[in-house]
Amino acid sequence: MPRPKNNRIVYEPPVFSNFKPVGIKGIALGVVQLSLDEFEAFRLADRMGLSHEEAAEEMEISRPTFSRLIDKARKKIAEFIIEGKMLSVEGGNIHFRNNIIKCQGCGHMFRIKFDDTIEKCPSCNSQNLLNLAGGFGHGKCCNLRNQKRGGNNAQNESNRP
Repeated sequence: MPRPKNNRIVYEPPVFSNFKPVGIKGIALGVVQLSLDEFEAFRLADRMGLSHEEAAEEMEISRPTFSRLIDKARKKIAEFIIEGKMLSVEGGNIHFRNNIIKCQGCGHMFRIKFDDTIEKCPSCNSQNLLNLAGGFGHGKCCNLRNQKRGGNNAQNESNRP
């Protein structure tokens, strides 16, 4: 019996979670499922240029586990592009370090820590806010995890793409 997977750490929820070729209805396409931890591995290695060692440390996993994740992510992304499928980012054993809130009124997006509470948009004062981590079923669990670990041990904001 395989041992249970540990939760991997994802910096923040993706702003976009579904991608498809232009001009084809999504219902006509096959779907490639990219887990949130595979998404994070791809972001860290290929967007931010971190080594496998650095990225594994950021996600709080071993380097061999990171290497397996990035290999799976790259194969899925290649399948999405080459075969013209829909790519859906969802699922996985993860916790977010931070969250993104989107104002449904003006479209403004802002990053917050999980222990911060926002009741209205700082740009337009609308209370119609979308919690992106909540859309993936996260929030309270991530806040508890971050509190137990001594706050948000996030990477330097200046390194963010």
